This record gives sequence, C-alpha cells and structure tokens, in this order.
Amino acid sequence: MKSGVKLAVAAALALALGATASVAPAEAAGCLKGALVGGVAGHYAGHHAVTGAIGGCIVGHHMAKVAAEKKKQEEAVKVQPTSQPTSQPTQQ
Repeated sequence: MKSGVKLAVAAALALALGATASVAPAEAAGCLKGALVGGVAGHYAGHHAVTGAIGGCIVGHHMAKVAAEKKKQEEAVKVQPTSQPTSQPTQQ
C-alpha cells in the first residue's frame, strides 16, 4: 500500500470518528415507529419502501410531538389549584 493511500484512509477514518464522536443524541420520538410502518406500507404500495419510511418518520415524529404537547397540557391542568376554597362544615 502506498503512503498516499494510507494517508487518505487514515484521514477518512479520523474524519468519520470525529464526526460520530461529536453527535448529540437525536430527539426521534415517533420516527422509528413511523418509519417502520411507512416502509412496510411503501413496500406493498409499489416498492417505495424508502419513500414510505421517510414519510412515516415525518408523520410519526409529528404525531409524537402533538401527543407530548397534549400530555403536557393535561398535566398542567391537574397541577393548577382550584379557585374556590373547600369549606368544611362546622360542628355545633
């Protein structure tokens, strides 16, 4: 192996390792499930599995985002105190 090829391979390897080491975890809620369903649907709808997976990922992520916002709003309603104080009957 020539030294130029070794240098190019080493540079490519260093670049790939550097790129993967600095990647933060992605927020892919719903994307994997949507991609799976979309990929299967796309495959059966004319061998467009990749296109279906991409579309499924987009739709799945959107649906997960909407569900998370709805859950957050429901929790906020549960936490809010009631505006009327509870009165206890007095004993006579």
